[in-house]
Amino acid sequence: MQYFVEKGSVVREIWGKGDTVLFIFAGSSAEFALNKAVDWLYFTGRLPADPLGRLFSTVAYARKIVFSPLDAAHQTIDRMASIHAGVEAKRGMSIPDWAYRDVLFMLIDYSIRSFEVLERPLSLPEKAEVFEVFYRVGFRMGLKELPSSYPEWLVSREEHLCQDLAMSHYTHNLFQQYQKHLGNIRYRLLLEAQILVVPDHVKELLGFRKTSLITPLLHGYKASRKFKLDWFLKSIILPSAYKQEIQDLDQKPE
Repeated sequence: MQYFVEKGSVVREIWGKGDTVLFIFAGSSAEFALNKAVDWLYFTGRLPADPLGRLFSTVAYARKIVFSPLDAAHQTIDRMASIHAGVEAKRGMSIPDWAYRDVLFMLIDYSIRSFEVLERPLSLPEKAEVFEVFYRVGFRMGLKELPSSYPEWLVSREEHLCQDLAMSHYTHNLFQQYQKHLGNIRYRLLLEAQILVVPDHVKELLGFRKTSLITPLLHGYKASRKFKLDWFLKSIILPSAYKQEIQDLDQKPE
C-alpha cells in the first residue's frame, strides 16, 4: 500500500511524538497571533472561543495526512480545502494566497525546529524531506507560488516572516485567550516553549527574551521519557479536559 508519507520517513518520526507536536503548535500559536491575516481565524469565532480545541483539531488533520494511505490523505487535504472555500464564501472574499503559504511554512519550520529542540539535529536531506511532504500538501490544495526546493523555501520563509507579521489588537486578544484557557502557570510554560522554537524575528515582535527559562529542564524531561513518566508531566502541564487528546498524540496510526 502506498502512503502519503512512507514508513521510515523522518516526518513520521516527528509527527509520531506527542512532545514534538505540542512544540510545533506552541510555536505556531505565537506566529499565528502576529500574522496579518489572523482576522480570518476570528471570522468563524472558533479560535478565540476554544484555542486548545482548535489546536487539537488541526493536529488531528495533520496527523491523518502524515499517517494515511495516499488516497485517504488526498481526501483529507481536499476536505480541508473545501472547508476553507466554505469560509471564504460566507465572508464573500478570498483568503490571500500568501496567508495559505504562511501556514504551510509554519508547519515546515516548526516541525524542524521542534524536533531539533527535543530530539537531535536534522540533516539537510531530512529537512528537505520535511519540506517535500508539506510541499505536496500545498500543491494538492492548489496553493500558488510555492518554492520548489528546500533552499528556495528558506529564502521564501524569511521573506514571509518580514512581510506578513505585525503586532495588532488580534495579537493581544489571542494571547489573552491563551492565558484564559490555560491558566497563569500553564500560560507561562507556553510562553517559555514558544521562546524555545520561534525565529528571532517573532521573538522581537512579541518582546520575548532570547533564551527560555525551561531550557535547563529539558534534559530532565527527556530522561523522564525513558521511565515512561512523561505522560504524568503532560497531564500536569495541559488541562485535564484534554486528557484523551493528549494521550492520542503518542499513538501512531498504522
